[in-house]
Amino acid sequence: MRTTLERTPSIVDRIFTDAEVADAEARGDRAERYAARFAAKEAVLKALGSGLGSVSLRAIEVVRAEAGAPSVRLHDGASDLARQRGVGALLVSLTHTATSAGAVVVATTGATKGATTGGEPDGGPGG
Repeated sequence: MRTTLERTPSIVDRIFTDAEVADAEARGDRAERYAARFAAKEAVLKALGSGLGSVSLRAIEVVRAEAGAPSVRLHDGASDLARQRGVGALLVSLTHTATSAGAVVVATTGATKGATTGGEPDGGPGG
């Protein structure tokens, strides 16, 4: 991700919401944070039985609770896809170091505290 950010800085606006950018830029190593969020977005798509290109990556937003726990908020096409697949909630775990990042996302059929499959469309709060 570090090399991608250096070569193509515009990728940030194509993949991440304004809130994700603000969080990544405000704390620690931005490349690590962007890489973890990208991994989470890809993991969400896989958990929904889809893949890259099926919905806008900006429609999948990784949010962080005040205490630091990550969760996912879906917008627009991603929210529609989750509903079509019967997903009620997504649980996410992120990990990252200076050289690698990963994410695990579990899709459930029932509502689970801290995960949401709906939200404001891009441009709304956090969008």
